[in-house]
Amino acid sequence: MASPGIDPADLTARARIRDAALLHFGEYGFDRATIRGIAEAAGVSSGLVRHHFGSKQALREACDAHLASVIRRLNDQVRSDYTTSRVNHVASARAAIGPYQRYMARALAEGSASALFDAMVELSEQWLAEADAARPDPPGVDRRTRAAVVTAMALSVSVLHEHLSRAIGVEVFSPDGDLLLARTLIDIYSHAMLSTEDAAKILAALPEPRNA
Repeated sequence: MASPGIDPADLTARARIRDAALLHFGEYGFDRATIRGIAEAAGVSSGLVRHHFGSKQALREACDAHLASVIRRLNDQVRSDYTTSRVNHVASARAAIGPYQRYMARALAEGSASALFDAMVELSEQWLAEADAARPDPPGVDRRTRAAVVTAMALSVSVLHEHLSRAIGVEVFSPDGDLLLARTLIDIYSHAMLSTEDAAKILAALPEPRNA
């Protein structure tokens, strides 16, 4: 049985190379990673890696595109189920992304993963559209900007995972750490830190943005 988020048909040598590269880049970073190391991890020759991807940069771009596709597919699964089983889809999605957390952290810190970031912003916009429809007050900032900030905040967990793990006393990429993180995020998002009245007062004291 295929793992959550993995296309059952995606079991080719190209896919093995890409999956090995995701882990290899995550462990060593782009500069230290080598075609030879990725080939050894995938159980293929360096020539086959170059045959399928051409270069290390093209391989990283393929990793970004694949991970963005996985995240979109998992997001669609979660959004399509409005029953109580949605929580199971969320748990499966988090488990499927788990092995790639270090890759995302490395790629984002190195300034790469543009396709991945943009895909997650797009998905965040979808969720915000639902939330906005249920809001009693209209948003004060456009949806795209809010989605980009939310995405950056969410991905900062991957980039800052070592500091976060130290602060909370558990490795955030471990099952226990992931569960604690999930519970914490739910608590934060379900309890506003500012009342609408306080937020209105603070906003009133801020100057209008120049591009408003």
